[in-house]
Amino acid sequence: MFVPGHLLPYGWNDTLSGTFGDYPADGREPGRVIRVDRGHCDVAAPAGLVRAHVGEHILCTGDWVTLHRLGDEIAVADLLPRRSAIVRSSASGRSEGQVLAANVDTVVIAAALDTALDLGRIERLLALAWESGAQPVVALTKSDTVQDISVATAEVAAVAPGATVLAVSADTGDGIDVLTAVIDGTVALIGPSGAGKSTLANALLGEDVLATGRVRDGDHKGRHTTAHRELLPLPGGGALIDTPGLRGVGMWDAADGIDKTFPEIEEFAAQCRFTDCSHVSEPGCAVLSAVERGELPERRLASYRKLIRENGWIASRTDTRLRAEREREWKSIARWQRQMYRSRGH
Repeated sequence: MFVPGHLLPYGWNDTLSGTFGDYPADGREPGRVIRVDRGHCDVAAPAGLVRAHVGEHILCTGDWVTLHRLGDEIAVADLLPRRSAIVRSSASGRSEGQVLAANVDTVVIAAALDTALDLGRIERLLALAWESGAQPVVALTKSDTVQDISVATAEVAAVAPGATVLAVSADTGDGIDVLTAVIDGTVALIGPSGAGKSTLANALLGEDVLATGRVRDGDHKGRHTTAHRELLPLPGGGALIDTPGLRGVGMWDAADGIDKTFPEIEEFAAQCRFTDCSHVSEPGCAVLSAVERGELPERRLASYRKLIRENGWIASRTDTRLRAEREREWKSIARWQRQMYRSRGH
């Protein structure tokens, strides 16, 4: 399948060529979603960027789709399966997940060094990143604002096993070349408002593409300069998805991601006397023993418990919703059957 070069900057590769070859060739063409808003989406297509109707699909930035042209109108025909997705619980508290970005290879978690590091938030974002199936990288931004970055880097590295931790400054350029070298493929940039994500994104893009704003002096919180998730080509290859600041990041079916974020707790847990140990007060708990010996920080265990509780609560709400949906379906089938029997009786 021949694909013009307009898709190459947005992550096209030989694997995708084979994937799209499985879809009908009835005038449909491949595309990647760049941005979604109000029933429409901007899509990178073989001939260039187009505006398409979303239709009944629930899309997010980074999705691969097929497009169907009907005269002057373009619509999304198929949504291809996502090989990775960053999902958080809905901000509304409903038992549904919100996909922040799809088909991501690297997740860059931005945390600013000009304020006190929130290790619990970094652990939360790491769980989200690991669960997505992408490789997390922690970028400690605004490194030019601190005297000794080694202390902060070591502190974060201790809570981010398996992830690369780098100190960078978008203003001075320090560390940007190293960050550019470790990121790969489609890169999603996440973090709270004020972490310097848009400034860092501009440094990676090599130009001031995204708007930036100053952090408030009172609470050090940033303004939401990024209002939409958008996919942009990186000059050295790959693509970047900048996301709005995340005020709340709830777990969504992230058990594996939590395990990868706290691997040492999982190792200690394997030595507990009871297989269903909750690591709270059970006798023979190897996790609590590790805390007493100073091998496991109590703060880290508390963070682990919090994420596990939250993830379990979301899972229970999801199970309740699914049960309710199944009950509604069976009731609908039962009503149809009763109506059918009555009509036969008449």
